[in-house]
Amino acid sequence: MIDLAIKGTRIYAPEGPREGAVLIKDGKIEGIVNGSEIPSGTAIREAGDMAIIPSLVDCHVHVNEPGRTEWEGYLTATKAAAAGGVGTIVDMPLNCSPVTTTRRALKLKLDAVKGKLAVDAAFWGGIVPGNLAELEPMAEDGVVGFKAFLTHSGLDEFPNATRADLEAAMPVLARLGLPLIVHAELDPASEPGADKRKFSSYLASRPPSMEVRAIRLLIELCRKYRCRTHVVHLSAADALADVERAKEEGLPFTAETCPHYLTFADDGIPDGATQFKCAPPIRSAENRELLWRALGRGVIDFVVSDHSPCAPELKKFGEGDFMAAWGASRACSSPCRRPGAAPSGAASSSRTSCAGPRR
Repeated sequence: MIDLAIKGTRIYAPEGPREGAVLIKDGKIEGIVNGSEIPSGTAIREAGDMAIIPSLVDCHVHVNEPGRTEWEGYLTATKAAAAGGVGTIVDMPLNCSPVTTTRRALKLKLDAVKGKLAVDAAFWGGIVPGNLAELEPMAEDGVVGFKAFLTHSGLDEFPNATRADLEAAMPVLARLGLPLIVHAELDPASEPGADKRKFSSYLASRPPSMEVRAIRLLIELCRKYRCRTHVVHLSAADALADVERAKEEGLPFTAETCPHYLTFADDGIPDGATQFKCAPPIRSAENRELLWRALGRGVIDFVVSDHSPCAPELKKFGEGDFMAAWGASRACSSPCRRPGAAPSGAASSSRTSCAGPRR
């Protein structure tokens, strides 16, 4: 018996959009049929011309639990995901506290999840200096891969990895068959502009060259160790040629971007609008169009949210100071050191769209 038929004119099936009905049994898709083929007695939900698609997988999400649930926890994060059509999230190893860089911390996170998930969830582990011995135990306990930063993450508990750290970790990950995912901005950064209320001042501090240098290093190491390597939230079109060449070479090298880089442009961000701060930063309209083309050609492999909320006061809405607002993963003068602690200097995190994010 079929439990439900979702009927509409825009069902996005593998062969393309079509009219018909999606048949659901025991919570799973049983098949797609013409409207006249719905079994007799089946409950029908009319979707009209709304798009009917499978639930999405968002593999770049910061939920903040345990430790910073005043920012957000699994209960609200996963309910919001379900409401937006996301059926699976993959949670990053920070901004929770403790950060997920040890087997013990992973167990604390798994315990925190119990009874709170409205969607499926998986988890990334973290690579930081000194935790090489923790990688295999975390893999045994179920992480799907490991995240590293090449610039300060904004949290002292999650320091950036060096080339030496990656050279030690990548052979382990290659043997385990797990990917390395990287926040690909490589210091040094540049000086910001003088007017901290202007987005252009923040943009100047994180030029595209930071991403280009980082991605070239990752390609070199991917070639050496044949470890699956993935660039998170790519924003700089200047790096696309290197990514494309790595793919053409046959390296196991992939990249993602985010809706905010595909939607906004720097010249449309008003003074003081710190809700637009993220790291890497939103760039020019021309840069945005190049990202779209790369996505269409498969140079960029997929789009993720980089969902990463924080408490509203950390965005410095009243001051409009882009350098002090939370939302950039670069050395802040006083990063968060404990659950709930607010950064007092140039914020940190690289997260998400305009919500107020972090890594």
